[in-house]
Amino acid sequence: MRTSVAARGIAGATFEHVAREAGVSRGLLHYYFGTKERLLVEVVRRDSEMRVTRLDAPLAAAEAVEDVLDVLVSNLLDLIENEPGFFVLIFELFTAGQRNPEIRREVAELFRKTRAHVAASLERRDREGVISLRFGAEPTVSYLFAIADGVAVQALSDAERDHSGVLEAGREAARHLLTAT
Repeated sequence: MRTSVAARGIAGATFEHVAREAGVSRGLLHYYFGTKERLLVEVVRRDSEMRVTRLDAPLAAAEAVEDVLDVLVSNLLDLIENEPGFFVLIFELFTAGQRNPEIRREVAELFRKTRAHVAASLERRDREGVISLRFGAEPTVSYLFAIADGVAVQALSDAERDHSGVLEAGREAARHLLTAT
């Protein structure tokens, strides 16, 4: 589904295309997911779980604010470079959610769970003295994800542009949020 949406958009990503690309029957997709929207939500849920799971061990190993920043920035750059379809799916699903309340609820719940997971990691780092959260974990994670998503949109929309300045500005903003002194 991710590949199909990245190539065709949500409207063009039919169960027929997805089934053919996955080497399964269309009926099997209908049986397990029911609707294309449900399949989209499941793909984004799985991708989001993988996204935050990849942060767990490196954040747990971080010994200083700079280490936390390195983890967050390198993870974002890896996603942009190696999995741009993740962002395409997120934004396509967001757009679809504006017309479909079920999708909007699912996306909102997915975002809540993702923020909570990363916030829990940052709270542990705060308790251990690695960072000092200036505004609390949830608002910090919400802000960092919003900045990361915006940077991803810019980087994917204008791949020829040098984005190092915006990454450095984002890093400084994140440093401010992670150091209360």
